[in-house]
Order: sequence, then C-alpha cells, then structure tokens
Amino acid sequence: MSSSPVGLHRVIAPSGVLPQAAERLDARAEIWPDEVRIAVERLNLDAASYRQLAEAHGGDGTAVRQAVLDIVQARGKMQNPVTGSGGMLVGVVDEVGPESPLGVAPGDRVATLVSLTLTPLQITDGLADWDGKSEQVPAQGHAILFARSIVAKLPDDLKPELSLAVMDVCGAPALTARVVREYVDKGTKPVVSVIGGAGKSGSLSLAAARHAGAARTIGIVPVQAEVDRLEAAGLADTVALADARDPVALAEAVEQAGGPADITVVCVDVPGCEHGAVLATAAGGTVIFFSMATSFSAAALGAEGLAADVTMLVGNGYVPGHADYAMQLLRNESGVRGLFESRLAED
Repeated sequence: MSSSPVGLHRVIAPSGVLPQAAERLDARAEIWPDEVRIAVERLNLDAASYRQLAEAHGGDGTAVRQAVLDIVQARGKMQNPVTGSGGMLVGVVDEVGPESPLGVAPGDRVATLVSLTLTPLQITDGLADWDGKSEQVPAQGHAILFARSIVAKLPDDLKPELSLAVMDVCGAPALTARVVREYVDKGTKPVVSVIGGAGKSGSLSLAAARHAGAARTIGIVPVQAEVDRLEAAGLADTVALADARDPVALAEAVEQAGGPADITVVCVDVPGCEHGAVLATAAGGTVIFFSMATSFSAAALGAEGLAADVTMLVGNGYVPGHADYAMQLLRNESGVRGLFESRLAED
C-alpha cells in the first residue's frame, strides 16, 4: 500500500472515506515518505465543540478533559461526535518525510491550518496541564500531516497562543473580504452584518469587511457586555443587541442599525441562528455561514419557507493567503488585537 496525499492510508474505518469522515484514524508516529510529524504543544478546540462539551458536562473541567481524551483515544483524532467539529493545533515539526511538499523543516514552530477532525493525533500527557475550562488546551503528543495538509510557520512577533487563536478562524475574514470585493467590483458597496461580531471570527470579519470597501458594518451581539466591548474596539459602524436565535428580533435589530444587510456573516457558536440570518438579509444578498453549529438543512429549508432569494455560502476555512491576511488584520487593527488579547486573558 502506498500513501495518499489526502490521507486515505491512515483511515482505519470505514474504508473508502476521507479522513474527516472516518470513524477512526491510524495515529501511529511512524511517517510515510510524504508526511510530517508534529510534536504537539497546544490544541485549540473550535468554539462550537468546546461549548457543547462544557454544557454536556455542566462546566466540570475534569469531565470535559476526560471527554476529549476519550474522543482522541477512540478515534485517533479530535472530532466531537455531537458537533462533528474539532479545531487545530500548534507544535514543533519533529520529522519531515523526504517526499513532503509542505515546505517545513524539523524545529519549525507551526500551526496546522487543517481541522483536527482529519488530523491523526495521539495525546501522551493525559492533558495534565489543562483544567478543561478553556478552548486552548496545553497538550503533549504528536500529530500527522498529509501531503495536501496546510500548515503555517508561527510568526516571531506574536505569542503562540495569540497566533493559534487567529489562525483557528483565519478563513472567515479572507472569505468575507472576497465576497465584499465582488460586490464592490460590480459597483455596489454593501452593508455587512456580522452576527457574533465581538468573537474571534466575527471581529476579524468586521475588520475585513471595512477594509474591503463595505459601505456600512453592523455588529450583532447577544449581551450588553459584548456591546460595550465591540463599541470600544471601534470595528463596527453600529453595534446592535439581539439574540440571533430569535429571527424576528434579529431582523428588526439589523433593520434599525441600517439594514437589511447585503451580506450577513454568521460567526456564532450556538445552533438555531439560520432563519434569523436569512430574514435579516436583503433580497439578492449573501449569507456566509462560518459556525460549526449551523444546520445547513435548516438554512436551506428556512430560506425556501421564507421565499428568500439569498445566496448561502459555507465557509470552509480555506482561502489562499488566509493566514497571512488574518495576521495582517491583527497587527494593523488595534481593536481586533485588543479583543483577542482580552479573551485570551479571560481564558
């Protein structure tokens, strides 16, 4: 058997599926000629996955830690069986196969830009340094990257925790900017609403929309503390308070803030926001879903039921140059950096 650039050779069960869809992966440390092994330093669980685990275990950090260990042990990767999502990791390149095209060398500190749901992973320290109460997980072990994986060297001027937090969501601002530019190129400066605007992907998306030429940016948040935080950051022209799970309230909030939106970006980590996002978007507009809590059947059927003529996009986390673009926004936008650093301090 030869290795596959997309990792088919690491799939244990069921046969014939890609690693992301597999129930179990082979996470042995020995690498194939086109693979790279990473010595893991830190995992970053995606927000939807961590929220589900924390709620399922009543905020008991010890139970959350054991749940993550059990998932990795059972599946050979970190893939929450409820949300289907995982996260990403940072670590140091340990070994590079002679046929690897990834352009890294032993000793490079890197972040993986592919999901933990398809990354073979073993944990060797029992997550002893993690209290189970934050998305960032100090860890020891190893991970395997395939020939078609994506990896980025960590910048020297930023703390690894900060770089990891940015790279975990770097697909969101890049795609937001691309969609905004498409409107601008056609002669329309769009109104952009970001649901979850004070979060990691939301704050970056607001900054990206403004840089790409949006006529107006609207940040939607669920509580007053987030209103205050986002207004202080100065990333949105208007900040509105609304529960994104209440479609009518959300649409009214966006309308009062200068909508409806030509582009709605969904960056929240709770389910049930699909109908509100559609209802708050203008006819002929675009909804971009970046949340792993999104039900795409609810989005499609909801749009049909509302007779809503909107284009719906799934943010897949990859746009060429997305990591560098997100890092540029972090460095250039003090509001973005302040939000990220405050959230890391809280964790």
